[in-house]
Amino acid sequence: MGDGKAIAFDQANDIISDVMSALFDEIQKQAQLLTPQEKAALAHLLIEELDSTSEADVEQLWIAESQRRYEAYVRGELQSLPGDEVMARTRSRLT
Repeated sequence: MGDGKAIAFDQANDIISDVMSALFDEIQKQAQLLTPQEKAALAHLLIEELDSTSEADVEQLWIAESQRRYEAYVRGELQSLPGDEVMARTRSRLT
């Protein structure tokens, strides 16, 4: 980019940044007026929009993880535990 184009680009970025900052400030003020339930719903919506992992992706990740764990068990790198012991340990952590 030539110097003139770079300066124009920087100025455009500054303007966009100022507009976005003002918009953010207004959204923040409006969000403070929401009820706790509305804030929770808004937070949930925003987090969902940021989470790019789809249900299919999650399922594939769990399949890969279970396969990795099974292979480690077969190689003798992991020990198995009886189900009732696992459940007892889990319950003790929750109480």
